[in-house]
Amino acid sequence: MAEERQWRPDPASHVYVYLQVVHRITEQIQAGRLPVGARLPGERDLAEEYGVAVNTVRRAIRELRDQGLLITVPVKGTFVSAKEPSSNAPANEDKPTG
Repeated sequence: MAEERQWRPDPASHVYVYLQVVHRITEQIQAGRLPVGARLPGERDLAEEYGVAVNTVRRAIRELRDQGLLITVPVKGTFVSAKEPSSNAPANEDKPTG
């Protein structure tokens, strides 16, 4: 577990730091280290753990929410949702654009 806490993004990489964080959290979900329903640490704790700014973590979490991997419940925290986004969710394409 100590090995997990030592992960740091590569600032010399051509990949944005927030995307490196997205990839790291996604890997942890896929490996089962963050199971469905697991609560993520707070944004400040994640930022300290990964050695990045809080806004970087916020952007990564927003990206993972957009992908359907995380869900944020106000006051409760951010949790792992489904491993694969549900394809049964209604799409906005059915709405007329006017």
